[in-house]
Amino acid sequence: MVPNNLRNKTTCIRCGKNSLLTDADTGEQFCSKCGFVISEKSQESGPEWRSFRKEGGSDPARTGAPSSLTIHDRGLSTVINPFNKDASGKPLSTSMKSTIERLRTWDSRSQVHKTADRNLREALSELNKLKDKIAIPANVMEKAAYIYRKALEKKLVRGRSISGMIAAALYAACRDSETPRTLKDIADAANVKRKDIARCYRLLYHELELKMPVVDSIQCIARISSKLEITEKTKRYAIQVLKDAQESKESAGKSPMGLAATALYLSCVKNGVSITQRDLAEAAGVTEVTIRNRYKGLKAEQYVAK
Repeated sequence: MVPNNLRNKTTCIRCGKNSLLTDADTGEQFCSKCGFVISEKSQESGPEWRSFRKEGGSDPARTGAPSSLTIHDRGLSTVINPFNKDASGKPLSTSMKSTIERLRTWDSRSQVHKTADRNLREALSELNKLKDKIAIPANVMEKAAYIYRKALEKKLVRGRSISGMIAAALYAACRDSETPRTLKDIADAANVKRKDIARCYRLLYHELELKMPVVDSIQCIARISSKLEITEKTKRYAIQVLKDAQESKESAGKSPMGLAATALYLSCVKNGVSITQRDLAEAAGVTEVTIRNRYKGLKAEQYVAK
């Protein structure tokens, strides 16, 4: 079994066998049969950020990665290496060491050390932790950081929990981008009480005048069915049930997750799939009573008889 960091490239120039591998960690390219090393370094395959301001051609000067709201200084800070070595790894001379030390001192003094800046650093650090826990895409992260920065400007964070406010900003970003993440998901990931996040969310909603779209219950179908490994046929029938409910205004004011779980339950009954209400309730994060109440509201007999 070939490890993930070893990738097959082409044939070996010594033995002629199709057994060349590349180690992504060290950059070496070698033959797995005869052990012949083709090259010791590999070229960087990542993006190369360049400036194209010159007329008639590209400017070869590197411009660095684009700025991001998820970094407290938007990625525009200066980083001076703490090691007294140059780019080739050679030690610096005595005079250059003193110069670099002075530069480090002035760089540290020039950085902002206000309370708001420390608050933003901690909040964005919490946001990065939440990203890995609940699998949030980059555009939602940017939106959450933008909402929190606006709340910080209006001094809405003062006297409130940083964890609760950044979780509320993330929930607002998920709602705005129609990413199916519930308040309970974010509360469990942030280790903050659900009612505290809801309180902070209401504050952000009113003070920042956010315009949130209505959550579409159809988007919750894929999330619930992936946990329970439900077939595509069952999912499509559940989507049709929800579309009929939206046309008849039956879904107005109802929990999207509850409606999606009920539609999947109806679809499973229709297609003869054996599944319990408890399994669906646990996957959707709702109660069995909610599924039974929505089951009556959606006129289950009508859909099952189709």
